[in-house]
Amino acid sequence: MRSWTLKVAVGALSVGLVAAGCGGKQTPAASSGDPGGAACEAADGRITIATGNSGGVYYVVGGGLAKLISDNTKLKATAAETGASVQNIQQLVAGDYDMAFSLADTAADAVAGKGAFEGKPQQVQALTRLYPNYTQVLVRADSGIDSVADMRGKRISTGSPKSGTEVIAQRLLTAAGLNPETDVQAQRLDLAKTADGMKDGSIDGLVWSGGLPTAQITDITTSLKDQVKFIDITPQLDALKKVNEVYDQGVIPAATYGQPADVPTVAVPNVLLVRADFPEGDACAVTKLIYEKKSELEAVHPAAKDIRQEKAGMTDPVPLHPGSLDALGE
Repeated sequence: MRSWTLKVAVGALSVGLVAAGCGGKQTPAASSGDPGGAACEAADGRITIATGNSGGVYYVVGGGLAKLISDNTKLKATAAETGASVQNIQQLVAGDYDMAFSLADTAADAVAGKGAFEGKPQQVQALTRLYPNYTQVLVRADSGIDSVADMRGKRISTGSPKSGTEVIAQRLLTAAGLNPETDVQAQRLDLAKTADGMKDGSIDGLVWSGGLPTAQITDITTSLKDQVKFIDITPQLDALKKVNEVYDQGVIPAATYGQPADVPTVAVPNVLLVRADFPEGDACAVTKLIYEKKSELEAVHPAAKDIRQEKAGMTDPVPLHPGSLDALGE
């Protein structure tokens, strides 16, 4: 594993990462003004940020964001390890967390009341669009898997239960003509257990949606070298776009994991979510802070370089929070 990853993770996450089970409802931040004209300034309060698996980029960037907020506003923020997108939104709405990282496709399902949220539209809004996640499909070289369709009968890690990775993995398998429930031996594992399974040979491949690079994927490729390989999943892109237009063409550069060539893949934006009742002053201050101090997030993880202000408001169909509209001048 690259030394910078370990150093960054330890340095950034020591500021306030808490175990998911230790979260619970936190003291909400007070509104910093009337609903129609809140100042772009955070009020005193405590907030928690739902991130993702400890080996993933949400966890690292979320820890960096918590530190950024705590160091520069009156808010005191902590970041929690979670199962990621679906769980994050469910617990955000329940009041267990105040902010949450999510894949844009899962967030779109939530506001529409589809997928894991069937018949139950969720009242969430976005503070901003973030960096894209790349769907990383890595298999053991001796598994006989050269395409998604070849996963029939294989042991495939489809991500943590209620994660955005699991949503994408199931859609990817379906797009290749497979039934995720019966045609593969789905292993619903977090990324750390997935890495262990790849290394000991107990699983044949994995689907992971994350920023570049993801530390645990680096660990697998560094440990196993030519015993593992990435596969091209773009033949499934057209079918995925029929499910949600947010899916797009992406590339995992060869240098990311020391591979012999670039790997075409499917990319999905991330969004930072809050409940609709999140105070406008806090929303404005946090959104503004992300772009004023973006270099500090980039120092935490290079994926943050792809957080772009010109794309900040591109969160449809998830509405942008009014405080963020003020911060972005939209």
